[in-house]
Amino acid sequence: MKLPFLISIPHGGTELPDELKSRVCITDNDLFDDSDSFTQEIYASADIVLSEVKFNIARAFVDASRAQDMLPPEMTDGVIKSATCYSRPIYKAELQPDAEMIKVLLEKYYIPYHASISAALQNKKIALAMDCHSMAAVAPSVAPSVAPDQGERPLINLGDAEGKACDPVVTKLLQDSFIEIFELKEQDVTINRPFKGGYITRTYGNKPKPWLQIEMNRSLYLSEKWFDRETLLIEPKRLLELNTNFKKVLLTFYRKLKSLSLLPIE
Repeated sequence: MKLPFLISIPHGGTELPDELKSRVCITDNDLFDDSDSFTQEIYASADIVLSEVKFNIARAFVDASRAQDMLPPEMTDGVIKSATCYSRPIYKAELQPDAEMIKVLLEKYYIPYHASISAALQNKKIALAMDCHSMAAVAPSVAPSVAPDQGERPLINLGDAEGKACDPVVTKLLQDSFIEIFELKEQDVTINRPFKGGYITRTYGNKPKPWLQIEMNRSLYLSEKWFDRETLLIEPKRLLELNTNFKKVLLTFYRKLKSLSLLPIE
């Protein structure tokens, strides 16, 4: 039996849409820094959960965790961006996507991703969904709309939109599961600090399925011990370790939920 969870990975993609190839100037390093790199490997769990959806386009080009009306120039960190989260340029001068191109990008990439989420949620056996991300070890020095915090970040951050997307009791059980499996201290796994839950968590949370957002600190795998900054290559063994532990978290979380009858789990 597979666990009654839906896993969403909206920021792990690295692909450049064909429609934008002549427009971009972003470097490989800047694209890497803007993405939740390796999250598709870390959170991969299709073998043990009922549903997994992932977005393969890099968030610098189309951000599946933003509202469709969050557009430039008013919103630099919206669904279609004009700069990365570190204020690095994405497009050549005067080649920012226009209204026609934005429509194409949304229809071809963004809308199908959300359609996949909606389709997965139609499965009555899905009891809870999780939107899975990574976060920089230290907050970028940018506007609060991009990074709501400053300084060093916890190792794991769980967001439930202050209880609006998921019952805080359930969130606490996931926190306990991360602490147990990753052998962390309680202060290492925060709830709604710094991130309370992004667009996907807030949009779908408790309508009717509960949603939680998971943020994993990149220091857990992008440190020198495992990662080469010059080549952007990582030690595969470390990704496997994190993925194994994440699956153990899901199993432990499920057992806790089942023991307390907190979700309609069959």
